[in-house]
Amino acid sequence: MNIRKRDFLGLGAAAGASLVLPAAWAQGKPLFDTINMFVPAAPGGGWDGTARAIERAAKATGLVGNMQFENVGGAGGMVGLPRFVNQRKGQPNSLMIGGSVMIGAGIANKSPVTIKNVTPIARLTEEAGVIVVPASGKIKTWKELEAAIKANPKAVSVAGGSAGGTDHLILGMLIKALGKSPREAAYVAFAGGGPANAAILGNQVVAGISGWSEFEEQIKAGKMIPLAVSGKSRIPGVNVPTLTELGVNVSESNWRGVFAAPGINDKQREALIDLVSKIRASDAWKKELDTRKWTDAFIAERPFERDLAKDIADKEVLMKELGLA
Repeated sequence: MNIRKRDFLGLGAAAGASLVLPAAWAQGKPLFDTINMFVPAAPGGGWDGTARAIERAAKATGLVGNMQFENVGGAGGMVGLPRFVNQRKGQPNSLMIGGSVMIGAGIANKSPVTIKNVTPIARLTEEAGVIVVPASGKIKTWKELEAAIKANPKAVSVAGGSAGGTDHLILGMLIKALGKSPREAAYVAFAGGGPANAAILGNQVVAGISGWSEFEEQIKAGKMIPLAVSGKSRIPGVNVPTLTELGVNVSESNWRGVFAAPGINDKQREALIDLVSKIRASDAWKKELDTRKWTDAFIAERPFERDLAKDIADKEVLMKELGLA
């Protein structure tokens, strides 16, 4: 039976098995001297946090000597994506963070350059959204927020990531489930989690939607109140009910992964898949998952390509239904 190296590594990582390390790595030589990490979002948000977590795990395990960053935020990745596609084409040591937000943003913005134009490497994590309100705001409970949305969705401003992204979709699905038109959503889009946090804390909006890791610090400090999470189940260790538990038939999560530049060959892509597979299998990465309450959602290469194609098709249908495309 002919099993390629990357197939073996993928199977081993998926099973949580110990991997046989290449001699160079075992002797302390990194697999890549430098990785150029492109983040199509502003510093401080979920994509940037994922990229920094990858850097910490890669360096802790000696897989990468140096990681250089470039952040270009805006429009759910649609500002930075063309830059990555055009300037990094054919570069075998470049990676980009992306995810489900980028799919919706591409559709909503009718962008000529989309996630289809880069090279899929692996999906890494999945994170449920959390709906929060500022502790200093008028609304303190889910029932109060629900009543306000039912009364007039246009009066309930909600901060989140870029237009068409997962946060936006969750709000549209929520409003529809509460018997109102998603077109009435008062969604305020931000280029990253940092600016959205500031708007919520400054009472510039009524509520906010984003991943748990983006709001966790403010929640623990008592500055934000978490009302519900959007996943199929509760976040481990977090005593916040799901929307389903609250009687709202909505379930949606945000995945994040890594992509390579277009124009690389199969051997170069295989090397990046091997790198990401080893990062994912490391204790350092498992610690990041636990700390940030991320769910391990690892798939790579062809399975990731197939899953990505299905996600794009599903979101195109959903966004039309919600009036977002």
